[in-house]
Amino acid sequence: MAIGVMGKKIGMTQVFDDKGLSVPVTVVQLGANVVTQKRTKEKNGYEAVQLGGFETYENRLNKPQAGLFKKNSLPWLKPLREFRVDDTSSYNVGDKIDVVELLKVGTKIDVSGTSIGKGFQGTIKKYNHGRGPMSHGSKFHRSMGSIGAGTTPGRVFRGQKMPSQMGNVTVTTRKLTVVRLDAEKNILLVKGAVPGCEGGFLEITPSITKWN
Repeated sequence: MAIGVMGKKIGMTQVFDDKGLSVPVTVVQLGANVVTQKRTKEKNGYEAVQLGGFETYENRLNKPQAGLFKKNSLPWLKPLREFRVDDTSSYNVGDKIDVVELLKVGTKIDVSGTSIGKGFQGTIKKYNHGRGPMSHGSKFHRSMGSIGAGTTPGRVFRGQKMPSQMGNVTVTTRKLTVVRLDAEKNILLVKGAVPGCEGGFLEITPSITKWN
């Protein structure tokens, strides 16, 4: 398991590669990524590092978080995220994660974020189900069809796709490629789209997906 970093989605644009081809990229503003706490097997039962994302105001933190930052003489940071690691001995509270070493150009990464909420939607929009004829006289347009037989089994199976809340869930897009990194401005360009709306928080980790 490897350490990750936090960022904020700014928007999308395009850049040109060495061959002159247009590459769509997502612009990500990287956070402070300061180590705020460590979890150890002896004390917590697992090894992990807690990072603080972006500087904020004290009144936007709860009392336990504010107390943690005062105790360790750290700036106010939000949000806080834990990343599982194999060994925490090389990390100290107050250290900043080296993004230049972690996010080299060409590195494959996994990006997690909260998807855009679509509200309560039907099965056609949410699951790409088919619809009935839209002509006059039809009484079956965009509503659901049968959700189960009558006598047998006489119930609706668990997991049946039905109208419900769409979006606003944690989504991970895997094996994206780092196109550019501006360490001075803390700007990262990632090939392709990432989950969430502009201004949404992202967790970026080196990809652990292996082919086959």
